[in-house]
Amino acid sequence: MIKLSVLDLVTVRDTGTVAEALADSAALAQTAEAAGYNRFWVAEHHAMDGVAGGATSVVLAHIGHATRTIRIGSGGIMLPNHNPFVIAEQFGTLDALFPGRIDLGLGRAPGADLRIAQALRRDLARASEYFPQDVVELRALLTGTPELPIRATPGLGAQVEMWMLGSSTFGAQLAAMLGMPYAFASHFAPDQLDAALEVYRRTFKPSQWLDKPHVMAAMTVICADSDQEAQVLGTSMDQAFVALRTGTPGRFKPPVPGYRQTLPPSQLAMLEHMRQASAVGSPATVEREITKFAERTSADEIIVSGATYDPAARCRSLELTMKALH
Repeated sequence: MIKLSVLDLVTVRDTGTVAEALADSAALAQTAEAAGYNRFWVAEHHAMDGVAGGATSVVLAHIGHATRTIRIGSGGIMLPNHNPFVIAEQFGTLDALFPGRIDLGLGRAPGADLRIAQALRRDLARASEYFPQDVVELRALLTGTPELPIRATPGLGAQVEMWMLGSSTFGAQLAAMLGMPYAFASHFAPDQLDAALEVYRRTFKPSQWLDKPHVMAAMTVICADSDQEAQVLGTSMDQAFVALRTGTPGRFKPPVPGYRQTLPPSQLAMLEHMRQASAVGSPATVEREITKFAERTSADEIIVSGATYDPAARCRSLELTMKALH
């Protein structure tokens, strides 16, 4: 049975508030835990009106207090935005609060534009170049291997499970070289999925933390009682993707029946391309598509993304998806 996990963006509805979005994410994590999902990850994005996960470690503390057993973590922390020492302290603190439950997924993309880079006081281009060294430094701060002249307290000795995130072969090569588990962002960047997984598995070098390759692949998943209902629910995400790609991002909007039929061919093609790794439909449809994707990737885990305007609909989607697959 394939392990299933959840990726959450902490979406803010057009009529809602950040406080409501955080409460909805906690309720979603509780649903995921009760349904048997393996992990609940939160993604770091900045200066996006419809996404409230920017202070990722703070959100994870909120999620941790709302749950008891499910693993929680970042999907991911965009390390070029941060000092590795600070992240070691933050995730060391999370491990102290929620021992044995913390994942630290690391990404190289900044998740921000140049204005945000200036606000973060970071040279993002240079920081991205130093990403491999920063990953090694961060791991050393947490594990003590190799030993560094300074200690992160909290941080050193924390039992944090570190992951490499990626949407290209770069992250795959780095994960393989460092002997780390690898998660691929195929839910929005599917083009290099097969190549990246091949590179990762072929070049993997065992480490003291991982003896063989371990892959998690992401899918957009929305499950409802019927294909039609799920497709209508999915139009909220369609609107968000179109708004993002056309430079007009905003808060999450209600579903619009027939929305795709209103789009010009270029935008429709963009949505279809991005949804190569997706399962939107009834339980039977979702079971078929996830099984097919799992067979294609031979992934050890599938992490499901996919927001709905009505938080209750996403909770139900998680429940239906787990029942369909198990």
